[in-house]
Amino acid sequence: MARLRGIWAALALVFLAACSDYGPIEVAPDDVARLEAGLLALGPEVDPEEAARAARIAFDYTGVLAREYEITDSPLIHNTKVNMGLKPRGLCWHWAEDLEKRLLAEDFQTLDVLRAIANAESDWLIDHSTALLAPRGGSLEQAMVLDPWRYGGRLAWARVPEDTRYDWVPQEVVHARWRSEIAAGTRKGPPVGASLQ
Repeated sequence: MARLRGIWAALALVFLAACSDYGPIEVAPDDVARLEAGLLALGPEVDPEEAARAARIAFDYTGVLAREYEITDSPLIHNTKVNMGLKPRGLCWHWAEDLEKRLLAEDFQTLDVLRAIANAESDWLIDHSTALLAPRGGSLEQAMVLDPWRYGGRLAWARVPEDTRYDWVPQEVVHARWRSEIAAGTRKGPPVGASLQ
């Protein structure tokens, strides 16, 4: 009976995925303006031109990546397809890595591009990576989360303290812990695809 329930649950998941409407959407100008205002509110040192450029890039590049990654499903369904080799990229760390690279290419003078990971210590939740923007020299707690994975190609953003869905930890802290666990033999290696550089 439990096996039959599992089969029905899998079929329901496939049905729901087939009915989903994921992928890039048109970005409303007020979305970009709200993110720009949020970036400006990170601190008085944030240059208005840089905030405007960063907001536009965050939304535009999310759309570019959604097309490149061939996003047509919810994030977890898409992850499964990536892990099965059916889609090229689109795991959360792909989004974070690619968005980070694009933002770093701008060479912002008043904004720092950061990375963070959530759920890294959980035994039952999948760890989740994201890119962030902080005022130059600012901490993770002062940063704005830029998460294109969460809604399957629709940019989610919020200041770290307001993003109650995740408990973000600086990527370098998580990676240091993973390296220590690997050295101690309590971890076989980093999660699949993760680089500890």
